[in-house]
Amino acid sequence: MHPPPATAQVRVRRAEISDLDDLVALELRTFDGDRMSRDQYRRHLDSDTARVLVASANHRNFLGTAVVFFRKRSRVARLYSLASQPEARGKGIGTALVEGAEAAARQRKCHALRLEVRADNAAAIALYQRLGYERIGLLKTYYEDGADGWRYEKRLD
Repeated sequence: MHPPPATAQVRVRRAEISDLDDLVALELRTFDGDRMSRDQYRRHLDSDTARVLVASANHRNFLGTAVVFFRKRSRVARLYSLASQPEARGKGIGTALVEGAEAAARQRKCHALRLEVRADNAAAIALYQRLGYERIGLLKTYYEDGADGWRYEKRLD
């Protein structure tokens, strides 16, 4: 796959069942642990408590995904996962997906979006901070491999 040109128009849309193979392939390619399974993705595609988003430069050029969770009676949404194709990084895909997640949370009348990020993921931390997320907590040995995490939050109202 060729990376999109820096000026490519990134489109974020709700994932469809036809995206399932791409979602699972990106999950396997991106994460060494703490992965979502094919069955989990399939459940989340039709769930009222989840929104799976995909970014593309055109309908066939799958560039990344974001998964947002909603809890009943909570006004705080959770950005559970964010991933982009390695060759598409630095091209605005993460920004577009986070903004799409924020829009989905606002549609659900959420007043904040929270997320967890590995403490050693400097690129993701820089992205979230640039987009206005504030660090609100440390998560000791949070990840499957024992790595620490940070919790971030952004107010949406």
